[in-house]
Amino acid sequence: MSQIAEVTLKRAEDSDFLPILGTDYIEFYVGNARQAAYYYQHAFGFQPIAYRGLESGYREAASYVLRQGKITFVFTTPYHPGNFIADHIYRHGDGVRVLALQVEDATQAYAETTRRGGRPFMPPTRLEDENGYVILSGIHTYGDTVHIFVERGHYNGPFLPGYLPWGGFGQSTPIGLKYVDHCVGNVYLGEMNQFVAFYRDVMGFRQLISFDDKDISTEYSALMSKVMANGNGYIKFPINEPAQGRRKSQIEEYLEYYHGQGVQHIAMATDDIIHTVRELRRRGIEFLETPKTYYETLLDRVGQIDEPVEVLAELGILVDRDDEGYLLQIFTKPVQDRPTLFYEIIQRKGAKSFGKGNFKALFEAIEREQARRGNL
Repeated sequence: MSQIAEVTLKRAEDSDFLPILGTDYIEFYVGNARQAAYYYQHAFGFQPIAYRGLESGYREAASYVLRQGKITFVFTTPYHPGNFIADHIYRHGDGVRVLALQVEDATQAYAETTRRGGRPFMPPTRLEDENGYVILSGIHTYGDTVHIFVERGHYNGPFLPGYLPWGGFGQSTPIGLKYVDHCVGNVYLGEMNQFVAFYRDVMGFRQLISFDDKDISTEYSALMSKVMANGNGYIKFPINEPAQGRRKSQIEEYLEYYHGQGVQHIAMATDDIIHTVRELRRRGIEFLETPKTYYETLLDRVGQIDEPVEVLAELGILVDRDDEGYLLQIFTKPVQDRPTLFYEIIQRKGAKSFGKGNFKALFEAIEREQARRGNL
């Protein structure tokens, strides 16, 4: 590394008042956590880690923790009505409540973000058991979503204090998911820049890239998006808002059925997207359909790639290239009855972008599904 590059990196590190080590976990509030845990274990290949509920002495809710690679999902269901978890599920359906970020100092993270205008959710709180202790704190972001800062350097238990090791539902095999690449949030018309400013001013993120309605549009609908990233680039949060169109956009459909702003999709990285998608299809996961005509000129658009085009066409995998390399990606259909949360499977081969060249094909595929639902 050159001396100039070292100085630039040092300045960036010095200016990062919220150093984030990575995504710690994502927690979903769901109608039946036990069944959701079974689904993610056997359909997506997540492995059972921990449990909290009646058997562990916790009488408010049941939570199941599963992990694959560096991705940790928590599924939580309340035992009784009349509480925030139950109200969240009633309003939003199954959806993401917590985007937890691992930090070295949760107390400092809370102090820095609230001092800069972050709306407090949880003051620094110490939890401990025989395996050590963690410190949690948190702030609100869009809608009912919150960021929890997790300091776990002094903890050796399976997940968090109060959780027991859990063996899951029989045997399942991972499918090669490695880490969370990015999480996309949908917000109301006119509020994208408000949350861009939140991530910039409160959390110290920078704007990585932006897309307007000329980039992301079809004959019928459009949206706008800006991608925010933290100092080391580990965390990326694209923020979407609807744009004017002839018909209802996918963002408007999400906001209508989620009844508010929230996480639209989670992108999970793999080193072998062909294997991962084949396994997911074999296990019953449904993906958006890509017309075969997309592949007729694929190599003309993206140049030489390592993967056989006929295999990508068989599986419906999209390809895009930027100045750094290329990426492969595919999107599931919504994974619950409400047309809200879905997943992206992505493999990066140098590319740092988000598949701009695929936007038209992707959004036309989404619109076909909207039309089937009567929501276009």
